[in-house]
Amino acid sequence: MTQKNNRVDFGFGCMRLPLLKADQQDSFDFEKINTLFDAFLEKGFRYFDTAYTYHGYHAEEAVRKALVERHPRDSFELATKLPLRDFKDAEDMERIFEEQLTHCGVEYFDCYLLHNMGTNVYEKCKKYDAFGFVARKKAEGKIRNVGISFHDMPELFDEILSQYGDLLDFVQLQINYVDWEQPNVQSRRCLEIARKYGKPVTVMEPCKGGTLVNLPEEAEALLKARQPEASNASWAMRFAASQEGVTRVLSGMNTLEQVENNTAVFQNFHPVTEEELEVIWKVTEIIEKNTPIPCT
Repeated sequence: MTQKNNRVDFGFGCMRLPLLKADQQDSFDFEKINTLFDAFLEKGFRYFDTAYTYHGYHAEEAVRKALVERHPRDSFELATKLPLRDFKDAEDMERIFEEQLTHCGVEYFDCYLLHNMGTNVYEKCKKYDAFGFVARKKAEGKIRNVGISFHDMPELFDEILSQYGDLLDFVQLQINYVDWEQPNVQSRRCLEIARKYGKPVTVMEPCKGGTLVNLPEEAEALLKARQPEASNASWAMRFAASQEGVTRVLSGMNTLEQVENNTAVFQNFHPVTEEELEVIWKVTEIIEKNTPIPCT
């Protein structure tokens, strides 16, 4: 179940950047964002994950201002994504991609993903050859690594990797201990399929949007009894990072304390033990009894 020797990387997710006004998605608090990004880099981590659609289509520009314009290009890795629900045809993919290079202020992306791949967009991707499009951009040197972020059933995931796996360098999956066997996510089965095709996995939503940070009191008490000093988030991230095939875990962070605590998990990473896993499954049972699990 756990990795033995591989170092797991940690990435900064930019889907929920700090704002000056909660109801205004482009009111970025750059003083705070700059501080968080700088601290993350100072801790020895380099990977930043954004997307065309985040923050009402403004996140890429925010990342340019806080990261790209303030740090040498070789000091960070940048990932963004093609919005599969948004593009209309092959020409539109080209337009969006060029916009993204401009928004981010870069000449290439270290990682580029087909975003939110699922049943609702798969046929369109085949019709307009989205997989071939990103492969061509990689051949042109504008993409270093091609991936997909996947939110759907394992059967579709298997079909996609069987048809297009040769074009993909990695996959991005929602992996956390609550979704491990959830019928609407099936983290475990999707991870097994990624391993079947030899695809490295980047984990998104290891804390399930905060669900695994703000735990029921009974569940939190179990974790504290085992490790009083460990944060709830650290348990969730260690679970995700301990899975065979996982090479990177992403987390959004809004405070300097979160950056310090989360990077510490990966600076001195310890896979979850079998005894800790038993505690995690007990916590999962409590969460499922106390919390409705929404479709994500």
